[in-house]
Amino acid sequence: MKSWIVRFGSLYVFNIVVLLLIGVLPSVRVGWAVLWAALVLALATIWLKPLITKLFTGSAAKSAGDRTKAGEKVVQYGIVFVVELIIWILVVLLSGVNVSGFFWGWALPPVFLLIAWIIYDQIDDKVETRAGALYDRATGGRAASVDAAAPASPAAQTGREELKDGLTPEQRKMLDDLG
Repeated sequence: MKSWIVRFGSLYVFNIVVLLLIGVLPSVRVGWAVLWAALVLALATIWLKPLITKLFTGSAAKSAGDRTKAGEKVVQYGIVFVVELIIWILVVLLSGVNVSGFFWGWALPPVFLLIAWIIYDQIDDKVETRAGALYDRATGGRAASVDAAAPASPAAQTGREELKDGLTPEQRKMLDDLG
C-alpha cells in the first residue's frame, strides 16, 4: 500500500508542475483546475496509458511485417503521440482546463506530456525514494519500526539472506570455498 501511495503522490506532484508549465502556452488555461487535472492525469498515466498503448501496439503488430524499418518507427512514434493525445483530451474533458486553438491547445500539449513522461521515467526512482522517506517521516516511520521491532527467528533470518542473493547457506558456503 505504501509503495502505491508514494508512487501516486510523487506522480501527482510532478503532474502539477507539468500542467502548470503547459498552462503557460497561449491557448491553454489551467489555473486552480491544475489540482483536479493532475489527479486525472496521474490516474490516466497509471491505469489508462498502459491499456491504450497495449491496444494500439497489438493492432499495429499485425501489420508490422508489411512495413519497412523506418515505417515501423513512424508507426511507433504515431502510437505514442495518439496515446498522449487521448490522455490530454481526457484531462481537458474531465477537468477545468480550458483549451482554444488547434496547435497550441490540442497538438502541442501531448508533445509536452511525452517529454515530461520521458523526464519522469529518468528520475522516478529517485523521486519515489525521496517521497517514500517523506512518507515514513510523516507516519512516524511506522512501516520501518514494525519490521525492526519484531524479533527475527533463525529461519526468518536465513530466508531474508536467501532473498538478498537467491542462494541457500549451503550454496553460499560452496561458492565461498571455490573462491
